[in-house]
Amino acid sequence: MSGRLAVVGLGPGDVRWLTPQADAALAAADALFGYGPYLDRAPVRNGQRRHPSDNRQEAPRARAALETAAAGSNVALVSGGDPGVFAMAATVCEQIESGPAAWRGLDVEIVPGVTAMLAVAARVGAPLGHDFCALSLSDNLKPWPVIERRLDAAAQAGFVIALYNPISQARPWQLTAALERLRRYLPATTPTVFGRAVGRADETVAVTTLQAADPAGADMATLVIVGSAETRLVPRLGHAPLVYTPRSASA
Repeated sequence: MSGRLAVVGLGPGDVRWLTPQADAALAAADALFGYGPYLDRAPVRNGQRRHPSDNRQEAPRARAALETAAAGSNVALVSGGDPGVFAMAATVCEQIESGPAAWRGLDVEIVPGVTAMLAVAARVGAPLGHDFCALSLSDNLKPWPVIERRLDAAAQAGFVIALYNPISQARPWQLTAALERLRRYLPATTPTVFGRAVGRADETVAVTTLQAADPAGADMATLVIVGSAETRLVPRLGHAPLVYTPRSASA
């Protein structure tokens, strides 16, 4: 019996952002694997086996899902947002590359989802309307000096920057350091967006400036977007301001 593995993006959390393709992949699975809070977002269906695991257990989680698929099951491995953006798809590919030869013969499907930077951007306008990049501030898998160099390069090149994993209890200082670094290159008035838990009941979205941005307003459920020098804020009477980056750029 041949098994298969679907790596499924759940989106930011709102069921409206769970794609029909993702829902179908979840419904077809015999077994579901995932980080516990993400797995809790997947609809419960009779007969499915659910295997929650803790944070920072990505490699063991991927191996367990692959082993189960190799044994003949139809497996869904869930991931928040999009599985290819700082998430489980790369971990699965890494484990297939280094794992048993049988894993390379598995039917593996990556099912995309709405990633956090798109959900946050949509809440405030179009800050990603021109060239942008995404950086993770977590130094669990790369040294902090690498992050510093990438922040410098992105700011100097004029990219809007989406910051994933901005802060945690284990590393409370990194968002402060990142914002201080970006202030070297960008105007103090650069629009900056803090989007927390977008699409969930406890959602908060705040628009501020780079100078006034306060890291205390972020946690691991937050996505921070720092505009470029071209990014604009449009005040609106009776409505939240629009934040957008024009599609054209000056020389």
